[in-house]
Amino acid sequence: MADLVETAIKAGNFNTLIKAAKAANLIDILKSPGSFTLFAPTDEAFANLPEGTLDSLLQDIPKLQKIVAYHVASGDVRYEDLLQINEAETVEGSIVAIESADGKIKVNNANVIKTDVIADNGVIHVIDAVLMPGIL
Repeated sequence: MADLVETAIKAGNFNTLIKAAKAANLIDILKSPGSFTLFAPTDEAFANLPEGTLDSLLQDIPKLQKIVAYHVASGDVRYEDLLQINEAETVEGSIVAIESADGKIKVNNANVIKTDVIADNGVIHVIDAVLMPGIL
């Protein structure tokens, strides 16, 4: 198996997320042993940000670090776990809201479109929007 970064690269639709994590110097966290849950926005989710947002973030590393770290929670939180909880603490330090209804799960305002992509050091849940921490 592969770590979260290798798994995301192999999936092929997280190029922007990997680019942002590299720019934010957060690749080491995603490659470190232990368990993490990555709420991974697709390239399409990044493309849906207002024009210029991504370029602006790539120039503002502290802000970018907060945003990328806001997509990572400690621990291996699988689909079944997401159904039981209503929030998760992120590596950034804030909380994301977890909502489930009719078998569908939302993280803040993002829909989880694929769950339980397993990696050696955790799990990836694919989301359709970029999560923004409340205080930037």
